[in-house]
Amino acid sequence: MAVRVGAAAVVLGTTAAMVPGQASATVGQASATAEQASGTPSPYAFAPGAQRVQGARSTGDADLLKPGQAYKSSLPGNGKVNYRLDLDATSNAYVSVTAVPSPDSTVSVIDGVKVTVQDAEGNTCSDDNTSFGAARSPHPVAAWGMREISPNRPLCKKAGAYYVSVERIDPEGEGSSPDAWDLELLAMSEPRTVRTGATSAPEAWNSATPQPLQGEPEHRKGGAGFTGATPLDQGVWRDDIRPGQTLFYEVPVDWGQQISVTADLGSSATGATGYTSDALNLALYNPARGDVADVGVGYDGGQKSGSLRPLPPVDHANRFAATAQVSAMRFAGSYYLVAHLSEGVADTFGDGPFKMTLRVTVSGEPQGGPEYAGESVPQGVFEVSDEDREAAAEGVAAGDDTAMRVLAVGGIGTGSALLVGLGVWSLVARRRSVA
Repeated sequence: MAVRVGAAAVVLGTTAAMVPGQASATVGQASATAEQASGTPSPYAFAPGAQRVQGARSTGDADLLKPGQAYKSSLPGNGKVNYRLDLDATSNAYVSVTAVPSPDSTVSVIDGVKVTVQDAEGNTCSDDNTSFGAARSPHPVAAWGMREISPNRPLCKKAGAYYVSVERIDPEGEGSSPDAWDLELLAMSEPRTVRTGATSAPEAWNSATPQPLQGEPEHRKGGAGFTGATPLDQGVWRDDIRPGQTLFYEVPVDWGQQISVTADLGSSATGATGYTSDALNLALYNPARGDVADVGVGYDGGQKSGSLRPLPPVDHANRFAATAQVSAMRFAGSYYLVAHLSEGVADTFGDGPFKMTLRVTVSGEPQGGPEYAGESVPQGVFEVSDEDREAAAEGVAAGDDTAMRVLAVGGIGTGSALLVGLGVWSLVARRRSVA
């Protein structure tokens, strides 16, 4: 949900009273931003306020994940770790797991992360996995799990304990190192609809490959994590990306709207020759951070381009589709674009930076969505607000400008106080604060 003016004013007005832990967290956020500005690839930026939780080997010891709260955990090189969800009998629940290997680790072609949700009786409600692909370049990847209340799913409808298991796909594969990976976990809940709607996906939608949007590119610097993703709307956007770096963007897509994206990678300035398969990977995730689609762009030093395959308009009934890509386009909200440039590019073409252009098209007029019988958690995550649209147009998180004005009026006089204040500004301005 967008941060309101009052919330920003209260938090910034009490900056001096922050506890030391909060101050260090915000300073760390500012340091990550400074590292990005310097052009050095930064590691994944975890959500501010993420709680540390230990994954359990046995479901009997699994710690609880509460919807709306971000968690940080660890995935060992081998074996599963488990977490618990306590669910009612009416709401849909989603949990996203972002795996973050260290930059100096090695991964196989099929290695990645797998997420499974089961009920207390051992029935599987869902499973999903995401891999690193042919580039074998370690970077943040996300997979999701879900418990759906649906007439098409006879199991997993009871209230009670459910278990989320996380594991590596290929921990002993050729080229994989047994390092532990960091994890970011976020659970969300979606209330039931007031009225019973369609129980099958729309049969017809425009599946023609759209023409990439043309125009002069405008610079937008990508964020270093889901929470800090840079807002984009329809347009042509330019950014610098270095080998091994991953950049995050978010695009508001409302009910009835269709998103299409093309990524261009500019030619190398070194004149070197060679080839890196899947050098640029562009992935699209939905508002629950569930993977929707991706495209890999090979690179030989000349300009290259790749587009996400056509996706349907956002529709509540898409969840009944047999195809995972269509099913994932099930709710409105912020859709995340995650771009990664393979570390292998540096071996042949140097450290860059390389020019990346994103051509983003959001077609169709916003339509009314389903009437929910309650609020989602986090609140507003499955909708597009006016603040979201404004943020996408301006390229800053909703509330940033207001918070900055409040900070200036507050008259913070010292450099250290300003640094902490800027950290709080960044924290409270995030559109979907999960802390």
